[in-house]
Amino acid sequence: MEIHRDVPRRLPTTPAGYRMAMNGRELLAGRYELRGILGRGGMAEVRDGWDTRLNRAVAIKLLNSALNAQPDVRRRFEHEARAAAALSHPNIVAVHDYGEHDGRPFIVMERLPGHTLADQIARGPLDSARVRAVLHDVLSALTAAHAAGVLHRDLKPANILASANGGAMKVADFGIAKTAGTSQTATGQIVGTMGYLSPERVAGAPGSVADDLYAVGVMGYEALTGRPAFPQDNPAALARAIMDMPPPPLAATRPDVELSLANVVDGAMARDPRQRFPDAEHMRAALTGGFRPATKVLADPLAASATFLAPSASYFVPTPPHRRLSRRTRTVLMAVAALIVLTVTALAVALDSSSQRAPQPISTSSTTTPTPSSSSAPSTTATSIDEQPPQKPEKRGNGNGKKKKGSD
Repeated sequence: MEIHRDVPRRLPTTPAGYRMAMNGRELLAGRYELRGILGRGGMAEVRDGWDTRLNRAVAIKLLNSALNAQPDVRRRFEHEARAAAALSHPNIVAVHDYGEHDGRPFIVMERLPGHTLADQIARGPLDSARVRAVLHDVLSALTAAHAAGVLHRDLKPANILASANGGAMKVADFGIAKTAGTSQTATGQIVGTMGYLSPERVAGAPGSVADDLYAVGVMGYEALTGRPAFPQDNPAALARAIMDMPPPPLAATRPDVELSLANVVDGAMARDPRQRFPDAEHMRAALTGGFRPATKVLADPLAASATFLAPSASYFVPTPPHRRLSRRTRTVLMAVAALIVLTVTALAVALDSSSQRAPQPISTSSTTTPTPSSSSAPSTTATSIDEQPPQKPEKRGNGNGKKKKGSD
């Protein structure tokens, strides 16, 4: 049974073509009550609204009247609604409805408190735990968007909204998003917010996953330092800084930041897109220390200076540095080395002292018997005289040649 009917056309209308609700407020499409303005942008304005059919607060994005007559802008606006509506994720602002009223397009979205990441940064640098949580939520949203073939292409703190409970963050404004098979920009046209564009985007390259991840790194850098990574005001100077003058690493500007978080942010902002994370899921895993580059067993070992190409990914992973040994391991190795040195030294000293000891003389003379000669006496210099022990005198008989009796 139909319980709602459109407001009759005989109700008074505003100059903009909106019918009036019974309480005097503008009623959009006979259903959405328009209230105060939440924000304005170059393409649209966001109004506070109320869904009179479902009795809930909503946010209504209306295309600016000055752009209503431009077909490409209207097409981009409609594309935003379709791209965001196709993404159902707790970290993406939900789209409830899309339509036109008196020829003016509008998008109806879930109503959030209105606080953005930009508002939080304006109060000062965020701590590591908060930034880690924010980036985790943003990367969760990008994982779902990229899996659906949608690139955001305009990530910045103003497009990251706080949820109703103030904890989780949600990605909004897919106005210049790019989906598979579609393009919302003309050839050579650069869209997005300059301070968050990657060097390749500034150079005119088409958008890619690496561009969104670069913007996430820039947001993380700004959240941790409390100031933009590229503070230049002049567009030409800003573009030159993005191309040639990367900001100092976080370790130099915020030495108190956790090293793992600083490495993720610095890695996402690498000038070479091949040195960034391959996708949002890997970058999100790196926030919790779960990311490890893929490895492959090779038949022949690579050279020490080789560069590893991760399988199924078009990015380079530099040769990992040698792992630093622990203090205990270094102490044990030093003790073993000292013992080896002492042992070798002792052996060397022992061998040296034995080589310096005088050798025992070996006599080559032999005792010879001289030839008898009447004119010379025998030489006694090389002749040894052996002293014979005295012999006992033999017993002689009694002198008569007879034996004594009893001697037989």
